[in-house]
Amino acid sequence: MTLPLAAALSPDHATDALVSGLRARDAAAERAFYERHVDRVFRLCLRMMGREDLAQECTQDAFVRAFERIDAFRGDAAIGTWLHAIAVSVVLNRLRREKRADARHAELELVDQQHTTPNTAEPDLKDRMRAAINALPPGYRTVFVMHDIEGFTHEEIGLALGVAAGTSKTQLFHARRKLRHALAPFVRPEVA
Repeated sequence: MTLPLAAALSPDHATDALVSGLRARDAAAERAFYERHVDRVFRLCLRMMGREDLAQECTQDAFVRAFERIDAFRGDAAIGTWLHAIAVSVVLNRLRREKRADARHAELELVDQQHTTPNTAEPDLKDRMRAAINALPPGYRTVFVMHDIEGFTHEEIGLALGVAAGTSKTQLFHARRKLRHALAPFVRPEVA
């Protein structure tokens, strides 16, 4: 597909030609599609995210996802509408991840405020915690990090790792048990 030909066609034919070019993975069609929609997608992402850096990342992710899934475009709506639906999905997923991460940080700060040991012990605890996590078997460590640190659900972990959600729960249970045992010397009597 050449861009002058697309410009000479009627809007419907130009869109059909553009979609055909995208499906053929034509670089010129991808560039034309990107240039036609990037400003609106970015503004949408910026309004939803509220941060320019995150909006740029979401915009990029939306276009990558659209290029990967162009074969799923059925033409029920305008291609711009389809792209905006993808962008909204990307942003909502990102906001959920950010919310989970913020909640985890808030929980950790609350725990730190309630159960801090004297400052002299904190570096030892951090080193011991890092070492205890690194000593976990790979499956346990992966599930622990994904769930307790990154905030993924067991269903998301299961999909990512190709295991059942129940397997993820079991591995997390065993990982936490091993970590409790490894960190037992650092638990103050009033916490235990």
